[in-house]
Amino acid sequence: MTTKYTDLGLVNTRGMFEKAVDGGFAVPAYNFNNMEQIQAIITACLESQSPVILQVSSGARKYANETLLRYMGQGAIEMMRNLAKEKGLGEIPIALHLDHGDTYELCVACIESGFSSVMIDGSHYPYEDNIALTKKVVDYAHQHGVTVEGELGILAGVEDDVCAEEHTYTQPEEVEDFVQRTGVDSLAISIGTSHGAYKFKPGQNPEIRLDILKEIEKRIPGFPIVLHGSSSVPQDAVDTINNNGGKLEAAIGISEEQLRLAAKSAVCKINIDSDGRLIMTGKIREIFNQKPEEFDPRKYLGPAREALKELYIHKNKEVLGSAGHAAEIINS
Repeated sequence: MTTKYTDLGLVNTRGMFEKAVDGGFAVPAYNFNNMEQIQAIITACLESQSPVILQVSSGARKYANETLLRYMGQGAIEMMRNLAKEKGLGEIPIALHLDHGDTYELCVACIESGFSSVMIDGSHYPYEDNIALTKKVVDYAHQHGVTVEGELGILAGVEDDVCAEEHTYTQPEEVEDFVQRTGVDSLAISIGTSHGAYKFKPGQNPEIRLDILKEIEKRIPGFPIVLHGSSSVPQDAVDTINNNGGKLEAAIGISEEQLRLAAKSAVCKINIDSDGRLIMTGKIREIFNQKPEEFDPRKYLGPAREALKELYIHKNKEVLGSAGHAAEIINS
């Protein structure tokens, strides 16, 4: 049975991106796998009045079960509405997005289960094959009012089922042709961000290629651009993990200052996953180290959830610039 995303109270990303491009901010796209993560995301975005894209990777879909994820997406809407009433805050727009969908069949399955947005990642295929696959997904998704993200270029790094050893930067001369021939609603590009926590080696000066971004903006002005692999890998979280029995050597990410510059441009969606994993893991390890007798999941998952909420509030306010923009999207 097909479930329409509007019946769940979700929105697609079209209105979000229009306001983000005009307003010089990026909509946060936070990945989740369990209840505590989705609670932290919704609470953080509600309290900062930020729109949000809830992201589900193919790995998360396998882990949590597709039916459960749909109910979690629907539950996120109900939780948001109840919290908004309790706190006297306005409601926020929420999209449910498939991250790095790799097949047409997977995208269709997600659309039919209530996702409001999907990504089809054909970046590892030859250019013409990427276009053909992306257009096929777009043609189906648009029949259901679902927005589609495509990708040009390949990000290095490892995260869930996505793995690449080297960057392949997006070629600016290809973007206009790709967008026109596929009909995608947004485009993920490769300009130096990277998947996972081990983005760079010690001694490197990690910088994203803002020059490539500017050239892409010239060729497709005003078109929504997406950055994947945009975790900053907070060193205090890495230190907390290592000081409490972990072993994360040389975990380095993208600076928040560079991400803020990108968010002021046509980059209207920024994906963040590893930072949340680090924050939660650090808090849980710290509690286990300080209280080795603890076995109640609420006593360590609760504080981890609170730490994650504070991280996302910081991201919305100081990095993405999305805080305070929920109402203008809802009212548009």
